[in-house]
Amino acid sequence: MFRSISSFYRSTLSLPIGLRNLVSLADRSVEAFYEAITSNSTPEQPMEKALDSIDTPVTSDLVEGVLERLRGDEDVAFRFFTWASSRPGYAHRFETYNAMIDILSCTKPRAKRFAIACDMLDYMKRNPGSDSVPAEVIVPCLRAYAERHLARLSKPGPKWKARAKAKARPEVHAFNALLDGFCKCGLVAEAESLFLRVKTAVAPDAGTFNTLFFGWCRVRNPVRAMRVLEDMVRYGYEPDSFTYNAAIETFCASGMVSEAMRLFKTVVSPTAKTYVTMIVALARRDCLSECFGLLEDMKGVGCLPDVATYKELIEGMVAAGKVEAAYRVIDDMREKGYPIDVMTYNVFMEVLCELKEAGEAMRLFKTMVDVRCEPSVHTYALLMSMFFAMGDPDGAVEAWGVMERRGCERNVDAYCVIIEGLFDCGRSEEARSLLEEVVDAGMRLPYARFEGLLARLSEAGDLRGIDRLSEHMRRFHRRGLARRFAVSEDKKSRSLRGK
Repeated sequence: MFRSISSFYRSTLSLPIGLRNLVSLADRSVEAFYEAITSNSTPEQPMEKALDSIDTPVTSDLVEGVLERLRGDEDVAFRFFTWASSRPGYAHRFETYNAMIDILSCTKPRAKRFAIACDMLDYMKRNPGSDSVPAEVIVPCLRAYAERHLARLSKPGPKWKARAKAKARPEVHAFNALLDGFCKCGLVAEAESLFLRVKTAVAPDAGTFNTLFFGWCRVRNPVRAMRVLEDMVRYGYEPDSFTYNAAIETFCASGMVSEAMRLFKTVVSPTAKTYVTMIVALARRDCLSECFGLLEDMKGVGCLPDVATYKELIEGMVAAGKVEAAYRVIDDMREKGYPIDVMTYNVFMEVLCELKEAGEAMRLFKTMVDVRCEPSVHTYALLMSMFFAMGDPDGAVEAWGVMERRGCERNVDAYCVIIEGLFDCGRSEEARSLLEEVVDAGMRLPYARFEGLLARLSEAGDLRGIDRLSEHMRRFHRRGLARRFAVSEDKKSRSLRGK
């Protein structure tokens, strides 16, 4: 510090006397403003009044000099920055804005300060006399923010540091983050406009194009999204399967199935997700021959759907009213030797039960029995939940009986479904009888169910059931119940004190 002060002093001595006086005057002005700020910088102190009392013209050099002195206190710096902007005859220049944004980015990132920086950039854009924010202003800000904060989020190993020095371009990551923020807010056109203005200063990478591409997909504009993909290829970046899947899904959601199919044919290695998206879109348009043609291609290349994509395939077909086509998928896969297990059937059953297709659900249940794929406890739980949701408790009780007759072991989840369903439809006597079975069998009821069951027993006036259930739950959840009792007693005591 002493060395820098002495070097500054020697440099001023080497200047002509007139310039030396100007430097001294400017330095004294900065010092005067800095002294007034530091002496009156708390929120309750009149800092602005103290600054108003200084009889010195406010200039950009003066403001930037004071901001440099306030670099360690960004809140006070911004307060001074705001005061200076209100001075008659003075307006911040781009370099002053840049200095303030740089100060805001010096400390740990905070949402409020980031918002302030964005507002400042927006004001610079709208400022009279300038129709855009120059790239040379934006890029240093992005680079400084990235260098300070993006590297902190990565693993600090020595190999990573070596790669960072050789290859990293932190301003690209920061710029991509900025574009992503625009796109997530639906401002995709603004994001692309910013990209076009800055791309000569910040060379885009694959992430830049992917961000813009997914932005256009998000606002359902596949035509603009495809232009971004074309630009991406021209820049030498190859879209991955995730990008292609998003493009195809966007085309299908926009009703542009033909365009989606043309794009699908250009994909070198389509995934199960790619196939399923196209198959469901074709099924919804009654193009069943093309739909099953793709299914054959899918099986031909060994690209079988997993549970998630299979559920999406069945759900899409059933939602489109193509239940028979969904059955055909199952039958076709089983005939060709592909394993159709109870989990696969349960995926189909879940879709039918959610749609309350009781007839089709029972038909599927019969199919499972016919092909000797024994329904699981989850199958019965789905059926019971569907019947209760449809206001048909007799159907749920019948499913409960079939479960016993077929030798499917009832677990506590199945008991919870039928007990709560019977309570909901007013058949509390049957529900309490089944709850007694749970307690007698020593089954561990989930702690989250305790309060609801207790309330139902209280409504029925079953004091014995309340005592038995409380004692039973205490065996498994002693700490939780003790804590609940303590909170309850504390609330009672507070209410009594209030009276």
